[in-house]
Amino acid sequence: MDTTHPAAVAALTAMGAVSAGDRDAWLACYAPDAVLHDPVGGSPLDPHGAGLRGRAALERFWELTVAPNEVRFEVAAVHPAGDEAAVVASVSVRFPTGASACYDGVFVYRIEDGRISSLRAYWDLGRILSTLGA
Repeated sequence: MDTTHPAAVAALTAMGAVSAGDRDAWLACYAPDAVLHDPVGGSPLDPHGAGLRGRAALERFWELTVAPNEVRFEVAAVHPAGDEAAVVASVSVRFPTGASACYDGVFVYRIEDGRISSLRAYWDLGRILSTLGA
């Protein structure tokens, strides 16, 4: 598993910041105009699936989806190529209610000048929503 490629470093650093609950470190991984598709296809925060763009959108994403929860990643593989890295990982989330969910995903990070310019996350949103009773 190549974890020295610049896109892999950025991806794993961002994932580590999420697991540590470190908002500032996570935001520092992203370019100012980065686009976040988490998940690809849309979500309640991104109903049209256009992605969340820019610092304010990323801050809102953090406050609503990461900050209140405990999120952990178990990385199975990292596949870097060009300016991207695809990370295959299992994610476990514990919600404030005590409910928890686990899912597998593929997370494709693109970098420009060492910072993440886009994240395209492929995972099953329906599984999480059903856990929450939504």
